[in-house]
Amino acid sequence: MKEKETRLKEILKLLEDNVPISGTILANKLGVTRQIIVQDIAVLKSRGYNIISTARGYILNKKAPKFVRLIAVRHEKGDIRKELEIIVSNGGEVLDVIVEHPVYGEIKGYLNIKTLDDIKSFITAMETAHAEPLLTLSHGIHLHHIGADGEEILDKIEEKLKNEGILL
Repeated sequence: MKEKETRLKEILKLLEDNVPISGTILANKLGVTRQIIVQDIAVLKSRGYNIISTARGYILNKKAPKFVRLIAVRHEKGDIRKELEIIVSNGGEVLDVIVEHPVYGEIKGYLNIKTLDDIKSFITAMETAHAEPLLTLSHGIHLHHIGADGEEILDKIEEKLKNEGILL
């Protein structure tokens, strides 16, 4: 039992930098299997730690944006970079993507994209994995929670997206 508690503390310490760390890297650093890490993350979440699973790894979300707004958008797969760049370059953070599926209902993916480097990493990961973006499930229509340090920033982002024909 003590070994598990020690490992949980080590996981939290590794996640403190708020940089995504993959389950494989955590497993290697702690000398356990990836499945043990998945279980440990579930335990930490059940204890109230705000750990988010992203395509780039686990993040301990300690500092949430002060203002968050849900926006509805529609665009083609080829406009993903443009959409993300509009949001990020105007001071926003793309927290997630949500699509409505006729069978599964709401499907949500955590993104936590804050910088142009994050956008590049996301696009590269999608291309490397030959993965289809969630928007392909909903004819381009999807939602994003956008975070920022002020309502005026969110207003500006919405205006820019509207001008590009992306905001619904």
